[in-house]
Amino acid sequence: MIDPMSPNPTENLIERLASELTPTARSAVSRFICLALVAGAGVSALTVLWLWGIRPDMRAALSTGSLWLKEGFVVALAIAGIFSMIRLARPDGTAGGPAAIAIGAACVMALLAIVELAGASPAVWKTLVMGKTWATCPWLILALAVPVLIGSICAMRSMAPTRLRLAGAACGLASGALSALVYSVACDESAVAFVLVWYGGAIALATLAGAWLGPRVLRW
Repeated sequence: MIDPMSPNPTENLIERLASELTPTARSAVSRFICLALVAGAGVSALTVLWLWGIRPDMRAALSTGSLWLKEGFVVALAIAGIFSMIRLARPDGTAGGPAAIAIGAACVMALLAIVELAGASPAVWKTLVMGKTWATCPWLILALAVPVLIGSICAMRSMAPTRLRLAGAACGLASGALSALVYSVACDESAVAFVLVWYGGAIALATLAGAWLGPRVLRW
């Protein structure tokens, strides 16, 4: 009970409130963000399995390096997005390290795409870049990113971000990369140039969408 006649009632109230606080586990932020992302990605995964299923040649594709390059690219971007979210969920958060992972993954993929094109006949360059599904691939990835982005934004809104545009971009990066990862089990396009342009382009658009949403929906 706070005595209003006390010489320092405000300080007494602050001490009383502080004494009733219980510390939050350091892993609580990362655990909550990961649960939200898993929930959103689960919705996207069920959608992929319902509409397309797993690519029929998946067993044979598992023995090819191009598949693992594609998966490694989107996994690296997903890791960068998730760790950026965890860091930027705090008021003093920065995302320099995760951003370096994303930039590094994109640079490595670009270098491999150049090597791939240099080693191929100019007659097949268009096929390597455009594939068969260039007109639908990025839009499907963006559509699948919507439930993941909703989950990531809801998780971030319950935190205390102060760099709202960056926090939104991190949500978009994680969502785009996770949706690309989910979509990849149904997509049989594995040319490095195709993955860089269309998977990378879709993830970049999701990141930009998150950056646009950040200041509008994460303000507290």
